[in-house]
Amino acid sequence: MGMSVTISAAAEQDAEQIFRLQYLCFQSEAALYGNYRIDPLVESLDSVREEVAADCVFVARLGDEVVGSVRGRVTEDGSAAIGKLCVHPRLQGHGIGARLLRAAESALAEERGAKKFRLFTGHRSEGNLRLYRRVGYETVGTSRGADGLEMIVLEKHAGTYAATA
Repeated sequence: MGMSVTISAAAEQDAEQIFRLQYLCFQSEAALYGNYRIDPLVESLDSVREEVAADCVFVARLGDEVVGSVRGRVTEDGSAAIGKLCVHPRLQGHGIGARLLRAAESALAEERGAKKFRLFTGHRSEGNLRLYRRVGYETVGTSRGADGLEMIVLEKHAGTYAATA
């Protein structure tokens, strides 16, 4: 009998598993760009702990194992910045990323008053772009990350998150 993947708010004790999962998941992104200094790979465990304590962080669990995570926070302009969405490579393609996004969007809009959601992904990250567009995000521009990578900026209005749920 198999176990189901559950989505829940992250707890303080999840930080280390999120940290390790993030490092594993973003290896393929780093390889895609030939840049192993991207933010998710150089972030410290203390930084992850701080985000879990302060931000809106959700995890996907398979039993006791954290197999996915996403983070979000409301910025000064009332937008929600969503980032570091990752799902364990062995479980990608099963809708877990979309479920994590929906959980974060719901909490950011309902509990923290976000009016729109914004996220960034690398310009070569076709799988990420497909997922974000499928759940209602639209490209609104580009930017250059601190690591030098060209990033696609995507947004959607908070009122549309329920339609993707």
